[in-house]
Amino acid sequence: MNASEFRRRGKEMVDYMANYMEGIEGRQVYPDVEPGYLRPLIPAAAPQEPDTFEDIINDVEKIIMPGVTHWHSPYFFAYFPTASSYPAMLADMLCGAIGCIGFSWAASPACTELETVMMDWLGKMLELPKAFLNEKAGEGGGVIQGSASEATLVALLAARTKVIHRLQAASPELTQAAIMEKLVAYSSDQAHSSVERAGLIGGVKLKAIPSDGNFAMRASALQEALERDKAAGLIPFFAIQMVATLGTTTCCSFDNLLEVGPICNKEDIWLHVDAAYAGSAFICPEFRHLLNGVEFADSFNFNPHKWLLVNFDCSAMWVKKRTDLTGAFRLDPTYLKHSHQDSGLITDYRHWQIPLGRRFRSLKMWFVFRMYGVKGLQAYIRKHVQLSHEFESLVRQDPRFEICVEVILGLVCFRLKGSNKVNEALLQRINSAKKIHLVPCHLRDKFVLRFAICSRTVESAHVQRAWEHIKELAADVLRAERE
Repeated sequence: MNASEFRRRGKEMVDYMANYMEGIEGRQVYPDVEPGYLRPLIPAAAPQEPDTFEDIINDVEKIIMPGVTHWHSPYFFAYFPTASSYPAMLADMLCGAIGCIGFSWAASPACTELETVMMDWLGKMLELPKAFLNEKAGEGGGVIQGSASEATLVALLAARTKVIHRLQAASPELTQAAIMEKLVAYSSDQAHSSVERAGLIGGVKLKAIPSDGNFAMRASALQEALERDKAAGLIPFFAIQMVATLGTTTCCSFDNLLEVGPICNKEDIWLHVDAAYAGSAFICPEFRHLLNGVEFADSFNFNPHKWLLVNFDCSAMWVKKRTDLTGAFRLDPTYLKHSHQDSGLITDYRHWQIPLGRRFRSLKMWFVFRMYGVKGLQAYIRKHVQLSHEFESLVRQDPRFEICVEVILGLVCFRLKGSNKVNEALLQRINSAKKIHLVPCHLRDKFVLRFAICSRTVESAHVQRAWEHIKELAADVLRAERE
């Protein structure tokens, strides 16, 4: 493919993408395929001679699309949103064309510098404390990670390295192995599974702190665990506060940072605040109070690729002291060194992350922030929250159903009053019908249905139709239960 054909095929691909997005409502939201459907449809080995572009595009529709779950359908209400916008898609195209591997400033100065500025832009939109920003030669700064899971792992490894160095400086006879045996980290019992995985990879004990009646971690429970573990000779070093949905992907509950933060600071425990889904909402003044207490944190993370119209992958992470990260990950082989790396004017993001290579992801932020503006992004968040409250109101009007936890942002947790079995049957009917798509959670011993406002194009009419569908299937389930 030469440049001339690329121009022609590129225009055709943009048309295909635009048609897909415009017509996505007409596609069944969840596919009718079984595991292993795809392998018999394609050759067992790559072709020896080139295929045509037309054949490939035809196969996208014949082979790929039948197995796609349409996350951007207005009838997709599962998990949490994954962001999508035309400006971000265009920026991703440009990223692919530039094709730099921005592991250092020298590898592509614009890639590094735009990321630094975009992270400061976003930090100001959230009204983060200035200690987290990179401007004016501060100690903090922001970096784009691939996911919140990566950010959690990076924070845990940085905290582990920091406490090992501190303890060995005070007691040089201590070996790293002896310290590692005693390290313990904490998270809410509502924490996302990625937190447990970070503990496994980091080789540290992870303890779950019981949440309260609102599924939030409170100071008293954390303090009790700290005292118990210190008495047993363990070394508390890391607490992950699952703000909003990362720790509480189940129900979008909020840990109490204003309570827990001072304890972590007093005990010299690294506090990592993860707001994977909810963080986008903090650009709205009416939701910013949910982030109160972030000033106690050592690191903070959320995913613009969930709810801020920046396509995956783009997970924003800030630290108060960037040397905490670079101290854990810095390696400088000769072939990666450059003449500006110790100037103090720039940063090399390879020292802030686990991989070496990194894409030019900040282009997506730059395009989206400029083409929507802060007010446009705020309007988008507010619309989703409004639609979730609309669904909540519909549920509350039906005496057969109950709302299981306070609706704060774009997630509604609800269920039929009655047994877990009847709710499992309802979800099975919903997802078998494939008109809408939901996923469940467990809140204590209750099986609960989650209704998350996800699509950029979802409107009140879609929410209303989804509720009518749920009501019809609920009637069928209750009728079968009586028979």
